[in-house]
Amino acid sequence: MESLRNWLDNIKHMDLDSIQRTLESYSAWGPLPGILLPFIESFLPFLPLILIIAASANIYGLGFGFLFSWIGVTAGAVCVFWISRTLGRNFKGWLERRYPKSVRFFDWVEQRGFTPLFLLACFPFTPSVIITVVSGISKVPFHTFLLAMLLGKAVMIFSISLISFDIGNLADEPWRIFVTVTAVLVMWYGGKQLESRYQVNG
Repeated sequence: MESLRNWLDNIKHMDLDSIQRTLESYSAWGPLPGILLPFIESFLPFLPLILIIAASANIYGLGFGFLFSWIGVTAGAVCVFWISRTLGRNFKGWLERRYPKSVRFFDWVEQRGFTPLFLLACFPFTPSVIITVVSGISKVPFHTFLLAMLLGKAVMIFSISLISFDIGNLADEPWRIFVTVTAVLVMWYGGKQLESRYQVNG
């Protein structure tokens, strides 16, 4: 337990080069480190997710780096969601009684559904664990949460991976920024269409 605590504390204060060296030192485990580290970040949000994603993109390549990070982040979010939904059934009522203004926030998330969750998931500096816990203890349907996380986290991870991959050549390849913006718009529109179908047929 002490060694795990020291390992996490070291990662917390690592820079990009240090994280890359750490992941490379576990190369014998294949893609597992690239999946496991983002997964752990879902439970320990103080870990530097942006640097972890950037390191994965540079070690595993743009495609596999994105895929491994996406799997880890999404799997972690789903686990936190179900833990919150299972254990936090009474917590929402207490929270609303303790902080009456939180009722409006929960109503906003539940009524708007996909859009706020998707947009919040797109931004790398959003405290995703808070969004996930709020979704878990609210009445947001799991399929809406899952769809928003899958698409929103895909945009976030793809954007970080695309920009950080071989970052020295970014100035010579401005198309990467254009692709990132386009991906956000396409994912948002596609997610809204899928959500509408869920609501009509659900």
